[in-house]
Amino acid sequence: MGLGGCIILIGAGAILAFATDWEMDTVNVDMVGWIMMIVGIIGVFVYASVMRRRRMVVPPTTTVVGDGERRL
Repeated sequence: MGLGGCIILIGAGAILAFATDWEMDTVNVDMVGWIMMIVGIIGVFVYASVMRRRRMVVPPTTTVVGDGERRL
């Protein structure tokens, strides 16, 4: 799930939790909204940590050959 999906999940969960007054016998709509928001927030944190690892730059290694001559 990408960043956009996480944001949509948070928004839809907030709408269910705060902006609706639906009553159902079998499902607590407010709790479903809170669960969707929590999952969306966890997804944002996971996405951010994965992207941080992908952007890490590793400098090239150099080797010394013979009489001090450097080669990449």
